[in-house]
Amino acid sequence: MTKAMLQQDAQDIVVDEVFPHAPETIWRTLTSGDMIARFLMKPNGFEPVVGNRFTFQTTPAGEWDGVIHCEVVDVEPNRHFGYTWKGGHATNVGYGSLLDTVVSWSLSAVDGGTRLRLVHSGFVTPKNDTAFRNMSEGWKKVVPRIGPIIGE
Repeated sequence: MTKAMLQQDAQDIVVDEVFPHAPETIWRTLTSGDMIARFLMKPNGFEPVVGNRFTFQTTPAGEWDGVIHCEVVDVEPNRHFGYTWKGGHATNVGYGSLLDTVVSWSLSAVDGGTRLRLVHSGFVTPKNDTAFRNMSEGWKKVVPRIGPIIGE
């Protein structure tokens, strides 16, 4: 077996969106469990505090119970927010394969609002190809939903 065959590559999902709101307003949306539930999924046990562990529940598959285990790893008010995103099961192939990634949100003030940048990093290829493909499409739908719920 050659070295190239043993090496695994990682991919990241990146979504950039500009909203006509102040960074503080976007921040409140990203760090409120009630708001997260409106644009993503309902978090269980969520608090925007480094070290806090929480979960999301999604559709189970194979040996995986559908629980996404998260831990807050970065909190810099109005600038950065990040948490781990782990789930899946080692015996699953495709949807529900073992996943150990990080979701990072960055906010920066721009003329007329805030640029919000999501980076979901650490998808290992080829084992996470299905998750990467599905979540790439999913995040492209999720991030733009943040703006309209702020105005409600």
